[in-house]
Amino acid sequence: MSNVKVAVIYYSQTGTNYQMSRWAEEALKEAGHEVKVVRAQELAPAEAIAQNPAWEQHLEETKDVPVATPDDLDWADAFIFSTPTRFGNVPGQVKQLLDQCGGLWGAGKLVNKVVSGMSSAMNPHGGQEETIHALYTTMMHWGAIIVPPGYSNEVIFSSGGNPYGTSTTVDGEGNIQEDIEEAVKHQARRTAEVATWVKNGQQ
Repeated sequence: MSNVKVAVIYYSQTGTNYQMSRWAEEALKEAGHEVKVVRAQELAPAEAIAQNPAWEQHLEETKDVPVATPDDLDWADAFIFSTPTRFGNVPGQVKQLLDQCGGLWGAGKLVNKVVSGMSSAMNPHGGQEETIHALYTTMMHWGAIIVPPGYSNEVIFSSGGNPYGTSTTVDGEGNIQEDIEEAVKHQARRTAEVATWVKNGQQ
């Protein structure tokens, strides 16, 4: 069974989705997969960022994380997206990356890529599930293979029970409110497992 290449792509203002991405990376590396953690490029003006010290601090702390490009999606066998919700949709930073993938899509290079999504919001019904659905709609246009966690492991129940992808709520300081680490890691391992089946089946 060959290992797979996984791009963990996130956008984070104060660190929630960054942390989720690092947990995914940890699980994937423990399983022997090749992993890239990359961030969606920040588009907000510096004046807006400066008004939120936690946002400004997190951006500074993660400035060395590579910015995601379509080349990362071309390279990967599988993607895991971790993104906050914006009115039930992905943020503009993530949407810009997706919109840049027209060339890959037109060349058929995104077909049969394996993908899974995670999300966060500031309240339990803040659009996490719809954000993941919105991401998956784009993936369907790509012909990608969507791998939700479903209820494939009991940790899904202990972390809030979202079958579409691990999700969480955060407080005003960006602190994660649920115990989601093991759910994130399970979702990452499951995504890579399915990607391994797909990759081996194509060889």
